[in-house]
Amino acid sequence: MQPSEMVMNPKQVFLSVLIFGVAGLLLFMYLQVWIEEQHAGRVEKKREQKVTSAPPTPPVPSCISLMQRIQAQSSVFSVAKSEGWGPVNYLQPIPGIMTREKIQEHITNQNTKFHLPEDPKGKKENLNSERPTRVLTETRHSQREDQSLGKTTGLPTTKLAEKRQRTKTLFKKFNEMNWPLDIRPLNKTLVQDNKWKKTDETQEKRRSFLQEFCKKYGGVSRPQSHLFHMVSRIYVEDKHKILYCEVPKAGCSNWKRILMVLNGLAPSTYNISHDAVHYGKHLKKLDGFDLKGIYTRLNTYTKAVFVRDPMERLVSAFRDKFEHPNSYYHPVFGKAIIKKYRPNACEEALNNGSGVQFKEFIHYLLDSHRPVGMDIHWEKVSKLCYPCLINYDFVGKFETLEEDANYFLQLIGAPKELKFPNFKDRHSSDERTNAQVVRQYLKDLTRTERQLIYDFYYLDYLMFNYTTPFL
Repeated sequence: MQPSEMVMNPKQVFLSVLIFGVAGLLLFMYLQVWIEEQHAGRVEKKREQKVTSAPPTPPVPSCISLMQRIQAQSSVFSVAKSEGWGPVNYLQPIPGIMTREKIQEHITNQNTKFHLPEDPKGKKENLNSERPTRVLTETRHSQREDQSLGKTTGLPTTKLAEKRQRTKTLFKKFNEMNWPLDIRPLNKTLVQDNKWKKTDETQEKRRSFLQEFCKKYGGVSRPQSHLFHMVSRIYVEDKHKILYCEVPKAGCSNWKRILMVLNGLAPSTYNISHDAVHYGKHLKKLDGFDLKGIYTRLNTYTKAVFVRDPMERLVSAFRDKFEHPNSYYHPVFGKAIIKKYRPNACEEALNNGSGVQFKEFIHYLLDSHRPVGMDIHWEKVSKLCYPCLINYDFVGKFETLEEDANYFLQLIGAPKELKFPNFKDRHSSDERTNAQVVRQYLKDLTRTERQLIYDFYYLDYLMFNYTTPFL
């Protein structure tokens, strides 16, 4: 054989390498499966030994109270975590109607979330019904505490039990908390002159009106939401002990500027851009605290909410989000609205979502089967701030914004030089949305459509004593 015949051509080399590579890969996969089976066997054997030695979980009677169920449930969860059992889906809701059998089954299955089902969709609220009992739901904060309990296996049993009992006591304290929170008289010791007398009288009337409304119509804000959701729109300023519930299109941008100055984050409200206010993540929200932190602040801080005529606020939101270029509202809301409510829409409008008409926007708002969900800019104040569950100490209105805001700054002892800004930092050349502007937008709607908008914001109109001049 000639030497030239002994040299392998490239094709043969490639095939040889490929065969050896496949063989090596198959061997590796076989070894990996074998190792995993051996490891799984050892883990399962240890788990069985732990389960055999673990004390049995006491049965939960079917007639015990809600708090006892939650405590028993928390106990099961802690044991499961400490024994290294499988993962738990913390966020899985309880499907269907919560019968006693399902509650028992749910506790047994170690799901750490318990709540009562909300009313079926489409069911109207009964304004004359009695106020339902407040039900608190264990959420991510308390779950975090339970997880930490399960991981501290090195602590003595007594210390674990004491820590678990403290968590249960705190949760029980929240569960027994009176809702709504009792209204407290405003501390007016820091008000330095008499020019606020009329403003103060107006403020007392608003507080009393809202309190009487909530007493009369106790079933208006049914407390079915989780505590952390209820306080998710509330901003915290610890230095002056303020809680401010954000209502978009009611002066919230400038209120956030005020909070940033009070926090020492900026020397002046005029130096803070719109993006820094809304996207800077500089301010703390109440849902970022644990249960004790929320409880303490709700009961000791001055709570404020600023509202606006619902129809005026709605038109303001539409003008801001749909009449100017917007990289979020046009593609997310605009495209869906045009697709559903505009017959024979052109391709360009369907692709970019620009040019939504006010009448189309109203059809979306009033549709029980909206193609896209609600947004905080036109959501009801009753669902943003829960004013019949959280008794606000101060109720300001956009119609008297500067006067109300500056009086509030006096009440909380803000620096004398700090005044509420009156500038408009977006679309400053546009006319502010007022009653006259609103009428221009409503003229293309039928009387029935205007009435339906009023019905949609019915609770906001009632609880904040707004009239209905646009019908």
